[in-house]
Amino acid sequence: MSPAPDPTATTRSASTIATRRGALLVAGAAACWSSGALITRLVTTGPWTTTLWRSLFASLFLAAALRLAGGGGVIARWRGPVVPVALCMALASTCFIFSLSLTSVANTLILMSTGPYVAGLLGWLLLGERVAVRTWLTMAVALAGAVVMVSSSPGGGALAGDLLAIVMAGSFAVATVLVRRHPEVQMVPAAVLSTAIAGLVALPLADPLSTSPRDLALLAFFGVGQFGAGFLLFMAGARLLPAAQTSLIGMLETVLGPLWVWLVLSERPGTASLAGGALILTALLANTLVELVTPARAVVARR
Repeated sequence: MSPAPDPTATTRSASTIATRRGALLVAGAAACWSSGALITRLVTTGPWTTTLWRSLFASLFLAAALRLAGGGGVIARWRGPVVPVALCMALASTCFIFSLSLTSVANTLILMSTGPYVAGLLGWLLLGERVAVRTWLTMAVALAGAVVMVSSSPGGGALAGDLLAIVMAGSFAVATVLVRRHPEVQMVPAAVLSTAIAGLVALPLADPLSTSPRDLALLAFFGVGQFGAGFLLFMAGARLLPAAQTSLIGMLETVLGPLWVWLVLSERPGTASLAGGALILTALLANTLVELVTPARAVVARR
């Protein structure tokens, strides 16, 4: 007679599968978001106009996605954590565009890399999520990789742009923790609301009629492919991972961003960029392998 299945092992296995799925979803979101710097380089519109068109296209796409998913009554779903998450994401999205326009890309990337630390600290304080020592070490190595990546880039970024990058990292970390704290709440309405807020704020200061057809096509992709699709993937994955892990995986954006510029604009990354990117990828890969192996060993030990 075969032994009864161990319910603890079954629960642990299900948790491991959910964690892996969450990691893949967040990695997909980072891949989408990593095209942001390239698009910002390609368009000729000003920051407010870019924000307006990006928000408009993203809002229409996300509203349609919510409708197709059977999410009628969007306004009725703007409750609980949905509004705070939307405000945080709208602030992060707008700060990203303006940070790139006011300071150097190097400064923006390095300051964005502080996000995992903020998320880890907030997750510990608000959710009681204890961050493993290896995760802190991975974040430290990843941050060091970001420093190496931008070490050869020209500096001299404006203080306002640097501050906006810090605000972006902080607001995105808060949104990550809120999503993790309320996994039962459908957050797609937050995505729709955040893009609507960003668009309304930008509208009085934008000049949408001056946008060329080429820029309009790029901004459509900016809203749908970069922001909208990335937002959906992130919201689905962040519910399944600790806040620190979510932000850490999101650092793939830092590595992939220069890659797209290289492929599209033929701007070959320098030695520092390649070395820093390799350091970040190695840290993330090592942390992921440990995450995959540790649960399996625990189950075997119980048997």
